[in-house]
Amino acid sequence: MRTPLIAGNWKMYKTAAQAQEFVDAVRPHLDGADAADVGICPPFLALPAVVQAAGGSRIQVFAQNMYHADEGAFTGEVSPSMLLAAGAHGAVVGHSERRQHFGETDAALALKVPAALEAGLTPILCIGETQAEREHGETEDKLRHQIQEDLAEVDPDRLAQVVIAYEPIWAIGTGVVATPEQAQEAIAFVRALIAERSREQAEQVRILYGGSVNAENAPELLGLPDVDGALVGGASLKPDSFAAIVATAGG
Repeated sequence: MRTPLIAGNWKMYKTAAQAQEFVDAVRPHLDGADAADVGICPPFLALPAVVQAAGGSRIQVFAQNMYHADEGAFTGEVSPSMLLAAGAHGAVVGHSERRQHFGETDAALALKVPAALEAGLTPILCIGETQAEREHGETEDKLRHQIQEDLAEVDPDRLAQVVIAYEPIWAIGTGVVATPEQAQEAIAFVRALIAERSREQAEQVRILYGGSVNAENAPELLGLPDVDGALVGGASLKPDSFAAIVATAGG
């Protein structure tokens, strides 16, 4: 059985003080929902506050990005060892906003994913197609390219240590959600791609859905056979809505 993961990606929201207030507010709601793992992905400056506030709880803390090198002349970047020292459990890599606005490439991700694993961090690798790619029937080609390129340097026996988040770009922050059929079809296809390298790892790897997930649509999405949780955006900014999604996953 794959344990669901509900991870809240805060993007560029919340100061350290606001982050601590959130964790203090959400912790009491998570006590009974132990059937799912919980992750929070705060901005870099709020990482220590979330780690401290979440101490002793089931909450795992993920950065929103990382660089593959452990140190060096890379102005503005944060290394795996720095994240470990800050208490992070993992890092989101390849989010579509990083790809679109900051030029993140599949070649860069082919370095980041194994670097995270080597450091003992859990990478949450984001993949997904644009609206134009879906309309032109290119969804599977896009997903195949991303999976093959981004995981090229990961040992087949370690594939299940990567969390994959399928986020159709046209559904991120738009209020438009993939239909259950679209989500299941895409995520099942991603699992089949992993199976091309290792059937055993494909059965174990957790694949999340992301894209306008909220407390109302979560039950249907999380009930799909190949969906192992969610990467939640806007709905993760409020303790009550985030807790409701976690409760759905653990129900």
